[in-house]
Amino acid sequence: MSLNLPKPIAEYIEANAHLDLEGMMKHFSENAIFIDNGKRYEGPTEIRKLLRDEAIAVKAIFEPETSREEEGKVVLEGPAHGEFPGSPLRFTYRFTLANDAIKVLETTI
Repeated sequence: MSLNLPKPIAEYIEANAHLDLEGMMKHFSENAIFIDNGKRYEGPTEIRKLLRDEAIAVKAIFEPETSREEEGKVVLEGPAHGEFPGSPLRFTYRFTLANDAIKVLETTI
């Protein structure tokens, strides 16, 4: 399914599909926040480490199946698969954009 997503989100998802850490980082703002199942990571250094250790290391690829807007956020839902226990798992990603950049990304199972 092809989803019509804002450019920063579409490029993040595409980079993730290729396990491209630099591509995933490209659209985060300098003061971005990533909330991963309730744990908060702030700024590029912490987010890069999270993505490297928790996504790239286990080849976790998120494949959104649905997209909707909810309270100013772009909400994606779908499975993520990789080399981690329970794969595939269903995730919800909530993106908040500001100035054509990812300001907040919250992921939940």
